[in-house]
Amino acid sequence: MTDAINWQKSSFSGADNNQSCIELAPVDGSIKMRESDDPDIVVTTSVAKLRAFVLGVKAGEFDHLI
Repeated sequence: MTDAINWQKSSFSGADNNQSCIELAPVDGSIKMRESDDPDIVVTTSVAKLRAFVLGVKAGEFDHLI
């Protein structure tokens, strides 16, 4: 029997279940990501790559995209 994936969304997404957001889940040493409005598409990355991305977001490296 496989364990259910425990998806987590940001508290910034709000409590409304109709809001689209990115959800993350740790699975077997990797990180899985999906959009809440399209949960069948899942992207898998490493913890190190996600950490580098988050640090880049915090540093403003992607601000020009939004």
